[in-house]
Amino acid sequence: MQTIDFVKKKILIYGMGLSGHSCLNFLKKKNDVKIFDDDFSLKYKKNKKYFLSKNNIIKLKFDFIILSPGIDFQRCNLKKYIIKNWSRVITELDIFYLTYPNNNKITITGTNGKSSTCQMLYNIFKLKKLDVRLVGNIGKSPLQEKKIKKNTIFIVEASSYQISYSKYFKSDYAVILNLNADHLDRHKSLKKYAKAKVKLICDQEKNKLSLIERDSVIINRLLLNKNIKSKIIKVNYNKANFFKKNINNDYLLDKNNLNNIHFVYKISKIFGIPDNIIFKSLNSFKGLKFRKQIVYNKFNLKIINDSKSTTFSSTNGLLSTYQNIYWIVGGLFKKGDKFILEKKYYKNICAYIIGKNKNYFVNQFKNKINFKYLKNLKKAIIAVKNDIKKDKNKKIVLFSPAAASFDQFKNFEHRGERFNSILKNIKLYGK
Repeated sequence: MQTIDFVKKKILIYGMGLSGHSCLNFLKKKNDVKIFDDDFSLKYKKNKKYFLSKNNIIKLKFDFIILSPGIDFQRCNLKKYIIKNWSRVITELDIFYLTYPNNNKITITGTNGKSSTCQMLYNIFKLKKLDVRLVGNIGKSPLQEKKIKKNTIFIVEASSYQISYSKYFKSDYAVILNLNADHLDRHKSLKKYAKAKVKLICDQEKNKLSLIERDSVIINRLLLNKNIKSKIIKVNYNKANFFKKNINNDYLLDKNNLNNIHFVYKISKIFGIPDNIIFKSLNSFKGLKFRKQIVYNKFNLKIINDSKSTTFSSTNGLLSTYQNIYWIVGGLFKKGDKFILEKKYYKNICAYIIGKNKNYFVNQFKNKINFKYLKNLKKAIIAVKNDIKKDKNKKIVLFSPAAASFDQFKNFEHRGERFNSILKNIKLYGK
């Protein structure tokens, strides 16, 4: 096992988002740390004394360059410098691993449902009274955690960017939930995107475990002829009926969540957790904000705020679970994404398209489902309100954009908050 200490090192942190700030706070007392961000105006907001200009940086040599996962090194201001010094590039996950190499780490990645899956597993472990920490893209930065003991377990949500940039990080349990077209503007192809995920398994040591979908053609193909040291468990989605009998929770009964619960259940069993604790925890799970979040459920009307959805694959589980759906959709479409849904579900859906990419969504939906174009979210909600007045049947208002938010919103949280705010202002629900 390689050991590296972060003492008296010369370190550049590139990217001052949440990851960059946590690395700075963790390293600055014992190391010579400098920082840079493509948005140089950040220099005048915080940590001014650590900032270097591009011209100063390219003259220097650092022991390590900590690259934020949000930075595409092929398109950034320090592209040539980063490529020249690639052997020195590491990530926050690398520092975390090298600091706590002996603690159990369960790392969960995939396209859809990472955060909810991590939270479900964390809740189960907490109910079992295990010392567990929820870190990564969900929860705290792992470098912010305190009072770490030998038996502390880390549940880590990791993106393809974090995995692909990491050099030292290894996981005791590597989980790839699912794989669909996403982030292809950066990874260029589904195969390269899948390779970034599979790296999590390839980097594992002997006697560790990895879990993948049994029927994932691309992942199984990529793992062929690889020198995989860990034991691979292929998860078969054959327990859906068993889970439906034991779970009484509307948040969890769509196809995507039911699939991901197979992984939650399998890992829980590996750690010896009994069914009564697993299902008690799952039945009390309230869901995460803007992730299939039920914001209203009365008088034949259910309203779901799934603002986190940025691809069709993340929405399809809901579209194939419910009937009579009024679906608000649209935004910046993801490269390579396509609307693929079984034909039998078409009759259940009327779509209300918003955002700048009207033609893209029209082309995806024509000759498949009914749709209208309303330009923005407020107009779409008003149109939905007028249409559901005439519908006396049980109905679902689904805000699941299946697209990125940046054409009209700061991020998916802003988009989700705006949806909730408009609902209240125009009185879509309530009696």
